[in-house]
Amino acid sequence: MTTDIKICGLKTQAALDAALGDCDAHEARYVGLVFFPKSPRNVDIDLARRLAERARGKAKVVALLVDPDDTLVDQVTAGVAPDFLQLHGRETVERIKQIRQRTSASIIKAVGVTTSEDVSKAVDYDAPGAIADIVLFDAKPPAGGELPGGNGLPFDWRVLANAADIAGRKYMLSGGLTPDNVAAAIELTKAAMVDVSSGVEFGPGQKDPELIARFIRAVKTAKQAD
Repeated sequence: MTTDIKICGLKTQAALDAALGDCDAHEARYVGLVFFPKSPRNVDIDLARRLAERARGKAKVVALLVDPDDTLVDQVTAGVAPDFLQLHGRETVERIKQIRQRTSASIIKAVGVTTSEDVSKAVDYDAPGAIADIVLFDAKPPAGGELPGGNGLPFDWRVLANAADIAGRKYMLSGGLTPDNVAAAIELTKAAMVDVSSGVEFGPGQKDPELIARFIRAVKTAKQAD
């Protein structure tokens, strides 16, 4: 099994092209666009639309939202037509159900992790009806931090030992991944998908195409799960 890749927080054509790869060698299966004003990776609808159109048919477009209201959900859905909405806030099961009714996009739900007890919360989003199509495990933000993700913080990957059984499906791993540690993370967790943002940047919100390429190479050469 080959681990799928998501490059999140893209803002430029150069970074997007690095994520997609050359010609027909599409490298990242998912590309993420952030709609959260406090984030240095925030994009507006017009820029997101242009990037999404360039990625369409080459990778799945993911729109990251944090506790969005209905207006933002509708604006992003209509303006960008993402394949996935990534809900990276404190959205409840009921709120996710409401959002699903407003969009045809699939849902990724981020779960902040420090301990194995945090991992067990993923079962809430795997209830009958598949409330979330993909569960993403990310490091919990630091106390008082304004960003729910993209903080460059790893967590103890060993707490994911039984994550596939708990979540009931393949999951996505995020939080502090870099070109230098992602192979070890894959080997330890057997994650089916990995997600990177700050780990391929030379400054907050500034993606480095070479770091993106290195990250992709590291994933592809990592010891994969059977």
